[in-house]
Amino acid sequence: MKSQSEKLQIPIQGMSCASCVARVEKALNNVPQVQNASVSLATESALVEVQGDKDSLLPQLVAAVEKAGYKVPPEALKGETVLSDQKEKELKKEFTILILSALLTLPLVIPMLAELAGLNWMLSPWWQWALATPVQFIFGARFYKAAYKAVRAKAGNMDLLVALGTSAAYGLSVFELLSKREHLEHWMPHLYFESSAVIITLILLGKYLEARARMQTSAAIRALQALRPEEATVIRKGQQKTIAVKNLVIGDIVIIKPGERIPADGEITEGASHIDESMLTGESLPVSKKAGAKVVGGSVNNDGLLQVRVTALGAESTLNKIIRLVETAQAVKAPVQRLVDRVSAVFVPVVIGIALMTILGWGFYSGDWQQAILNGIAVLVIACPCALGLATPASIMVGTGLGAKNGILIKDAEALEIAHSVTAVAFDKTGTLTVGKPRVASLVPNEISEKNLLSVAASLQQGSEHPLAKAVLLKAQEDHTTLQSLSSMTAFPGFGVEGVLNSATYILGSRRWMERNGLNVDAFSKAIAEAESQGQTVSFVAQTQPEAKVLGMISFSDLPKDTSAEAISKLHKLGIKTVMLTGDNHGAAQSIARKLGIDEVHAGVLPQDKARLIENLKKNHTVAMVGDGVNDAPALAAANVGIAMASGSDIAMHSAGITLMRGEPLLLPDAVEISRKTYKKIQQNLFWAFIYNVIGIPLAALGFLNPVIAGAAMAFSSVSVVTNALLLKRWRPANKALVTNATSH
Repeated sequence: MKSQSEKLQIPIQGMSCASCVARVEKALNNVPQVQNASVSLATESALVEVQGDKDSLLPQLVAAVEKAGYKVPPEALKGETVLSDQKEKELKKEFTILILSALLTLPLVIPMLAELAGLNWMLSPWWQWALATPVQFIFGARFYKAAYKAVRAKAGNMDLLVALGTSAAYGLSVFELLSKREHLEHWMPHLYFESSAVIITLILLGKYLEARARMQTSAAIRALQALRPEEATVIRKGQQKTIAVKNLVIGDIVIIKPGERIPADGEITEGASHIDESMLTGESLPVSKKAGAKVVGGSVNNDGLLQVRVTALGAESTLNKIIRLVETAQAVKAPVQRLVDRVSAVFVPVVIGIALMTILGWGFYSGDWQQAILNGIAVLVIACPCALGLATPASIMVGTGLGAKNGILIKDAEALEIAHSVTAVAFDKTGTLTVGKPRVASLVPNEISEKNLLSVAASLQQGSEHPLAKAVLLKAQEDHTTLQSLSSMTAFPGFGVEGVLNSATYILGSRRWMERNGLNVDAFSKAIAEAESQGQTVSFVAQTQPEAKVLGMISFSDLPKDTSAEAISKLHKLGIKTVMLTGDNHGAAQSIARKLGIDEVHAGVLPQDKARLIENLKKNHTVAMVGDGVNDAPALAAANVGIAMASGSDIAMHSAGITLMRGEPLLLPDAVEISRKTYKKIQQNLFWAFIYNVIGIPLAALGFLNPVIAGAAMAFSSVSVVTNALLLKRWRPANKALVTNATSH
């Protein structure tokens, strides 16, 4: 019988380009029992599907990676996640290297800029050499190491071209300097130290920006893990003791006080309370739970003292399953990035081949090997991937700055590249399209006026922090309802409250609370059915003393945001299909969808099912997922691009590539427009970056360009690419008033 396939994620260090990715994928796919290996440069990891026991195959996979010239962190062999403390240190180191390289490069660039302005000032050749040398061989050492690995693996990569091109420019400069040193007092030779230094510094900038973007992966995992408390109070041998959560075992009885976070999945054995599962479900209404009910680790106990028997720990817990879903989804590569990697991988060997043929062709044809070498260097210099390296990041940097200015935080460059092609947007409902806070939907009085019903309900809730109580008090405030004097009030977790107003005793709470007090609510059957069909929560108000009677029903709903319908309309005008995924019941979901004009609705969806539905949508669409809760994190990561509302959870924002900073739905079509404008600039810049090479390389190979002109052309190509990217700043959002008002606050 064929064993079931399993997936595991392996962190990999040392990759720098598409060629590295291809080599690691090839090495892993050559391991027996590996069905498929997908390597992501963005997350520096491999997602490997194996046939058989993944733990027993892990050493073979690690050996394959290391044989290919890369490294697997020791933590991976122990089954531990490589988190960000180490990565943050590496990022700081990258930034320090970038700054030092830039400081040494700047004096080399200033004379070149001064010459363009008509000022004839040049740094001493010896100073140029002194400044360029540490940039070339200390800060640029990584390119030589990566180039060596590529040569050893009989492959080409961008690092190899960087090493060859900058070494050619640097070497030619040293040759010119030393061979003409006797004439330096009255003649300045052509030197290219600034070209080699600038190229290395700009590429280091790109490496730093990449490393900073990669930090988002570990940030999402850290934020999820932060939901688990570090300690728990357990009952062992009849005594309470506080232990580390990692020391819990299945069957432990855990005591959870009001306001504490539940440490593990379990079942309530004693007590009743309202459980805030918003961090896991995304829904704002607390869930009433009593003995026998299941609870999820990471959720918050609102108002009751609970005893919970632990039923799941470690990898089997709901929270850890969500973490694994996020890890797996983030390992998938963006289509545009794969395309850029393929183009770069082809570009490198072609350029090296042309440079080699140029040297040999001119050498044998003319016999002037020095000129042949100069022509070959001209090919390498003009083909140095400076403009190609700037084409995408320059546009992305301007696009992300433009987004930030307008309340759209784009944390993932790949998300900005991909969002232009979005054809379907999937929304979570609560907190994304709706306000995320319950409000009173209707008051149904019985033998009492609606005004008096609201007065009694609000008076009973005075001082309460329960979300439904806040909704009642807000309604009373809006209607200018006078509150009565509350003599006493007692809360009954999971049921409701009891209080005394003007010597009469009243209760407010669920249907079960009414029945427990011997009260029948059948008279409200039609209203109950109508409210529940719309996904509303219902509560009842009754008097128990001196006369027992039900005074009325209150239903609660979560209202759409004021601009949600307009945002949906704008997305439709952009040719984008809209879909809603929600854990609410079918009635509530359809009600919101009709109000907003949403095309497709999926109701009663569990967190893990959201990611599955996103995968199904991706078969026919490029999908953006918009959400604000932890339950949205797997779907945000699974989508082609994740978009989070800043008003939601930190985990949702970490899992998403784009965050709408004001929780404003109208920012969503703006984000799509920014992405489309940015992607056009990326396409234009890639065209210009390549056209210089398409025209310049043949001219250099034919001897019509010396290295000086080639270097100038290469520099001009970079300037034109950056200038074109800066034109993005002319874009303005359609709703200027929205941006102005938001900024003023």
